[in-house]
Amino acid sequence: MKLSKNDKVKLNIDALTSEGSGIGRYDGIAVFVRGTVPGDEIIAHIIKTSKNYAIGIIDEIVTPSVSRMESDCLHSKKCGGCSFRHMTYAEELKYKISRVNDALERIGHLDIKADEIIGADELNGYRNKAQYPVNICDGELFAGFYAYKSHRIIPCADCKLQPAEFEKGIQAFAEWVDKCNITSYDEETGKGLLRHIYFRKGFGTGEIMACAVINANHIPQPDLLVSLLNRKIPSLKSVVLNINKEKTNVILGEKSVTLWGEDYISDILLGKRFVISPNSFYQVNHSQCEKLYKKAAEFADLKGSEVLLDLYCGVGTIGLTMADRVNKLVGIEIIPQAIQNAKKNAELNHIKNAQFICADAPKGAEILKKQGIKPDVIILDPPRKGCDKTLFDTIEKMSPNRIVYVSCDSATLARDLQILTSKGYCAEKVAAVDMFPRTPHVECVARISKE
Repeated sequence: MKLSKNDKVKLNIDALTSEGSGIGRYDGIAVFVRGTVPGDEIIAHIIKTSKNYAIGIIDEIVTPSVSRMESDCLHSKKCGGCSFRHMTYAEELKYKISRVNDALERIGHLDIKADEIIGADELNGYRNKAQYPVNICDGELFAGFYAYKSHRIIPCADCKLQPAEFEKGIQAFAEWVDKCNITSYDEETGKGLLRHIYFRKGFGTGEIMACAVINANHIPQPDLLVSLLNRKIPSLKSVVLNINKEKTNVILGEKSVTLWGEDYISDILLGKRFVISPNSFYQVNHSQCEKLYKKAAEFADLKGSEVLLDLYCGVGTIGLTMADRVNKLVGIEIIPQAIQNAKKNAELNHIKNAQFICADAPKGAEILKKQGIKPDVIILDPPRKGCDKTLFDTIEKMSPNRIVYVSCDSATLARDLQILTSKGYCAEKVAAVDMFPRTPHVECVARISKE
């Protein structure tokens, strides 16, 4: 039977998509329904059909799954951030490790599975960074997150994933917006001042950075904004303007101006101090990051004599936490501000055996080759799209004994592991780490050795 829009059909949900939607089948056609749990029996209202699949919404839950629970967030059904607030954490972890193993088998064609998933101790308030899109209507600030697959803002200053200080910061921005007649950026016209509100927190220090992403070079009454933020956030360390006048959906511009305090905040990770600027990459979950880096160090199996190459090094965190276990550390990163932070981080921690190079990973690797530096162990921590394919040829020539691959996307990890396998390397171990509880994302770390 062909499905049509507005049909109502009974479904048994037996799986989840990579975005966390439930999958049921009706007469052989896959139907995707957000907010469902494997084991649910539901009546779905069909809202979209195509040749091979359909999309539905819950009309009625006939029999709830044993893994279903009541969401503790009023915004979760509309917001595109959390996918699993209606699901037990045990079921969420089960889904995440199965997703990793499915990618390793189906995409990588690898005879290996993640042998563990390292769960989180805290499911709420764990994010050390938040970027709120904003809309200002009649002087009132609405800040939150985009609805699922849209640019419609769901007001949500009190997000369960963010620390309490961020909500206080939104309140300060709201007062400033009201008193100074601030306008919000319009994506269609390219006009309006305030694009995003951005916060960072160092969980090891308590320090907070507040950042306004603006479509101009200046803001009205900056001293008032600083005063309001200081009143609301006692641990405030930095107030920054990020200038983004481009007609783009990229959140941050390249230039930042400090209005008050320091240009950065600091954090303590595995006993080492790190400075973090607005544009610098830094893992968003402090406690899970420490678990991830401990697992990466275990997989690196360092003895003290090695040259360790940290590609995509960001502010140097992962390499610098291992620097006291190697002879030499080299970090490569394309963002200049991050490299400046990495050098400062080495200095702050009195690390003398570290060198940092500002370049993309393939070019940086070629620089090392010209310097005659041959790594024994390579750390790969690329963005979600994975490694540049040309990088693997350079890695093959460097011929490290071991590679530790940290990934935020199991699909690109599986793809890249297959490429490394074709170049004489073998993935020996994979572990999953739940860096992002209540969302569909999962981090992985793999140990890869030369065959």
